[in-house]
Amino acid sequence: MEKFSILLVDDDPYILEGIGADLESQDFHVTKTNSGDTALELLQENSFDLVITDLVMEDTDGIQVLKNTKELNPDTMVIILTGYGDMKSAIEALRQEADDFLLKPCESAEMLYRVNRCLEKRELARKIKIYQNILPMCCVCKKIRDDRHKEPGKGEWVSIEQFIHEKAKLDITSSYCPECAQETMDAFSNKKATRTTK
Repeated sequence: MEKFSILLVDDDPYILEGIGADLESQDFHVTKTNSGDTALELLQENSFDLVITDLVMEDTDGIQVLKNTKELNPDTMVIILTGYGDMKSAIEALRQEADDFLLKPCESAEMLYRVNRCLEKRELARKIKIYQNILPMCCVCKKIRDDRHKEPGKGEWVSIEQFIHEKAKLDITSSYCPECAQETMDAFSNKKATRTTK
């Protein structure tokens, strides 16, 4: 299975190395930087599953890293870290679509729990997007649910012919594929042979 990639941004070397080592021990691919500016460059050049960023840094702060991450890839999860436990910073981070918020210092087990929870949410969102691109078909009558311009799951059930005609602007003629043609011929021959032997 492919490793999840994490960008870790913190200007405190102890936090950077400590959290980085914990994540690497869990088999995550971790890119570390102590600068918000460098984080913005890395985000332009690479794709990450998760960004963990300090809120308060000397150059570019965590809110800017968060905004830039979501602009480049809304599916990338972001956890904000801060040593400042005021509600204003937490509210601002969540308002800017942070996926989680942690106070420093945090226990290793808590960090790993939050990281795994964020990555599970990301995988679930990815699967939902895949399922939304699948065309639902009835396994009995073979009608297709046409969800275009409707809430997913609320579309009208239509025949395959009608769906293709309306969506692709193509008309269908009946024919046989080679396998079905052979099966039909074999069945016809067997039926004919059975009649003549009686």
